[in-house]
Amino acid sequence: VQLQASGGGLVQAGDSLRLSCANPRRTASNNGVGWFRQAPGQERELVAAMNWNGGSKYYGDSVKGRFTISRDVAKSTVYLQMNSLKPEDTAAYYCAAGRSSYLYTLKSDYIYWGQGTQVTVSS
Repeated sequence: VQLQASGGGLVQAGDSLRLSCANPRRTASNNGVGWFRQAPGQERELVAAMNWNGGSKYYGDSVKGRFTISRDVAKSTVYLQMNSLKPEDTAAYYCAAGRSSYLYTLKSDYIYWGQGTQVTVSS
């Protein structure tokens, strides 16, 4: 496994969580990265993405203003800070690295995936 997602859990509505995506082998470490989520019976959707240096970022409409994607180059780790969580944010969250340094919004442009980390938000 090249990307290792962690930080999920069971929280209440309004709480915060920070997901981490470690990349210990520094696989595609200079590539664009993204966080996806998938709820049962639904398609995997892009939540947030950034290019290699964070100069460009994308957020899905449902998370704008609440989620923040960031990267610690020294630690080779990507984060997703999630604030004001809602029950509809409940899903398995996946981190992924894109095919090059750009910001990608299509799932097909991501070539390395971590395992999911479950986020459950109770009302």
